[in-house]
Amino acid sequence: MINIPRVRQGPLRALGIRLALAITLVLVTVAAIYTDREGYRDLNEDGLTLLDCFYYAVVSLSTTGYGDITPVTPHARLMNVLFITPARVLFLIILVGTTLEVLTDQYRNSLRVSRWRRQLKDHIIICGYGTKGRAAVAALLETGYDKSRIVVVESRPDGVRQAIANGLVVIEGNATRSAVLLEADVKNSKAVIIATDTDEASVLISLTVRQLTAGQVRIIASVREQENAALLKQSGAHHVIVSSATAGRLLGLTTTAPPLIDVVEDLLTPGQGMALAMRSAERAEVGRNPRELSTLAVALIRRGKVLPLGGEQKLMIETGDLIVYIRDESSAVDVAV
Repeated sequence: MINIPRVRQGPLRALGIRLALAITLVLVTVAAIYTDREGYRDLNEDGLTLLDCFYYAVVSLSTTGYGDITPVTPHARLMNVLFITPARVLFLIILVGTTLEVLTDQYRNSLRVSRWRRQLKDHIIICGYGTKGRAAVAALLETGYDKSRIVVVESRPDGVRQAIANGLVVIEGNATRSAVLLEADVKNSKAVIIATDTDEASVLISLTVRQLTAGQVRIIASVREQENAALLKQSGAHHVIVSSATAGRLLGLTTTAPPLIDVVEDLLTPGQGMALAMRSAERAEVGRNPRELSTLAVALIRRGKVLPLGGEQKLMIETGDLIVYIRDESSAVDVAV
């Protein structure tokens, strides 16, 4: 099931309002008939009871009209003309309107899904909307990534509701199933981020994505245990982040070198202080030493391989290189060397 965010009234609330209006209309009609019950005649000719009034109101409003109870006095007939007939039309509008709204809503949702599929390209799929999935989405949005190009695959009802509330497109289902990933158009996606709660699910999702895309889509996965990282890479993941090992290293840094943890947090928090950034090398920079740039370069990425700038080795920038540098977020300028 594809859930595209939109502003609308809840279906149960809309149905409840219509049901309340229909019941209120029936009760008002019963009260009007019961007040003027002397003007009606039934087949038994023993007068109308309250139950008879309910019966006549229901069959009249539903246009059934068995004819066993009829208005005989001018006053009762005038009541039918001025009140019962308009109430009958209004009752039908409520019933038919509910049906038409359901059909219209389904048709409108089908159009929205079709339009969404036509515009969907180079999107990022987030498998799992727990703590890690929400953090990944937040990081993408903070870097300026378009929310409409993020697709969440989630099977937990609370995760689905939270993702929809945050304005994200959600595919409701298990990401280990091929049909669910195809609904998310995984073949045309830019990357798949696996942020599930279990390492077993991460491995299965990675295998499924690799099978569906023939390894053409980048897979970034998170695992809890270090021993499962190699298995996940064998399953097709291009990058594996070990949450337990990363947390352990940060805890060790906090103990032995407390200032370093502040630097790491600053680098990983967009919008304030320092932040890691990446850009393509400019033509005028080709052939130059990265350390001579006005920005503080920390690494080069050449043909998918990371080349650190530390040590005595002197690297020169080549055409097509990507420069990883530190940017000053607070002043929106690059940090000078």
